[in-house]
Formats: sequence, C-alpha cells, structure tokens
Amino acid sequence: MRCLAIDIGGTKIASALVENNQLSDRLQIRTPQAEGAQAMHQALAELVAHYQGQFDAISVASTGIINQGVLTALNPKNLGGLAEFPLKESFARHTDKPIFLLNDVQAAACAEYQHEDKALVQNFVFITVSTGVGGGIIQQGKLLCEPRGIAGHIGHTLADPNGPVCGCGRRGCVEAIASGRAIEAISSQWEKSCSPKEVFERYHENNPQAVELVERSAKAIANLIADLVISLDTQKVVLGGSVGLAKGYLACVTRHLNAMPHFYQCDLKSAQYGGDAGLIGAAAWAEQQI
Repeated sequence: MRCLAIDIGGTKIASALVENNQLSDRLQIRTPQAEGAQAMHQALAELVAHYQGQFDAISVASTGIINQGVLTALNPKNLGGLAEFPLKESFARHTDKPIFLLNDVQAAACAEYQHEDKALVQNFVFITVSTGVGGGIIQQGKLLCEPRGIAGHIGHTLADPNGPVCGCGRRGCVEAIASGRAIEAISSQWEKSCSPKEVFERYHENNPQAVELVERSAKAIANLIADLVISLDTQKVVLGGSVGLAKGYLACVTRHLNAMPHFYQCDLKSAQYGGDAGLIGAAAWAEQQI
C-alpha cells in the first residue's frame, strides 16, 4: 500500500509518499499562521493535489488532540485559529480514499514499535521531551487512541502539586517542569540567560545551575516512567524529542530510574527515528487499520 503521510506541526507541515517505510517525494511547508482555518484548508488542498493519483490512503499525524476527526488541544490557545479545526472533513473535500488521523506522538510510537519483538514487548510507550512532553501508549500490542484521542498526553500528569502552572491550566504537570519550554522559563531568568541547547552545553561543563535544571527535568521524566510501569505494566520506553535526545539526558533519566525499586524499572532506549517518525508512523498506522 502506498500512503500519503502528512505530519502537521505548530511551525511546519511535512508530507511524503510512504511505502514499506520508505519515503519519496517529501515536501515541507510552513504551517499557516495567519487567516487560521481558511489558510489551513487551502494548504491541505494543495498538498493533496500535488500527490493526486499516487496514493491508496491518507494518514495524518498532527499536533494536538484528534477527536472524532476534529483537531483540538488541552490548551486550545496553542492552536490559535485552528482550534476545533475539522481536519478529516478538510481532506475529504479532495479525495475519496480512506483517511486516518492520529496525534503526532502516537504516530511516532507506531514508528518505533514496529521494530519490537511483539512476543516480548506488548506494553510500550514512546515519550517525547521537546518543547512540550507527550507520549504514545501501546497496550497489549495496540495503540491507545480512542475514544477521544486523549490517551498519551502524559506530559499533563502530575509531577509537583506545588509546581508552576502548565499551559493546560493545571498546576505542576510534568510538561511544566521537564519540557524545553519549562527549562527555558528558568534559564532565561539567569544572570547569564541562555537557551535550552545552551543549558545542556553548560550541563556538560558541570555548571551548577545547568546541572540542577537538567537533573530536575530528568527526574520528572524518570518518575513519569515509573508511574507508567507501575500502572500499565509498561515493559519498554523509548525516549525522543530535542531534549530527550540531547547528549547525556537518557543517561541522567536512567540513573534516576535505576535508583528506584526494581518494580518501577523497565527497558529504556533512545528513539531511532528523527523528524520522519510522524510520517513513517502515520503510514504504519494506516496500514494496520486497512
């Protein structure tokens, strides 16, 4: 099956034809910021027109929550004029082929899980630690994405009831403590302010402020993993995202996780796919459904 895979992010939209995990005719455009819904309808129409006649199905990995074909979010302000955007209906205007939709991190989980021995690993979680924190949960070999598309938004589980208020409106979410945005919120206030990338550079120089900030993030992720293990019997976690894949971060999370009782531990690895995880995972998801 040849799938038109589309990955919709906050700043860019990537697309490609995917067959047997191989990408061809990859395109990338900016996510429309002005004119909201109308501009998005137009952008998607142009993408479908470019690939018309070359695909058997469309599968879309998108930021936010996909609920009954509609794009929304825990914090709708993050989507600007795209809150409550009718994503499936927008594509259906231009094709009669099957259309599949899922969250971008759920798609990445599908991509990563393809390589697991299904007899050994039935309960699997992909965690991205990037601008935000998100996840894709596979339970008994099946991706959790129904009925409302919320499953996997594990960055909005509780890390510290006295912590900062998260963008979703809840206080002390993992995302408000561990994400790149959370790291920057603190590092930007330092006397020598810096970006999250520079925080990690200082971390490797053993700068006390940077070490404390990275350790804080990694410990929150380790506790999140422990909660997943003890609540879902998770057997393996794969860590991705710009923060999750930063040099030394996996080792830091592993150290915190291994300090806990063994019942809270699981296999922990780095993600194999980079920026194409959403495209490959979306195509894999569509093929499973068909």
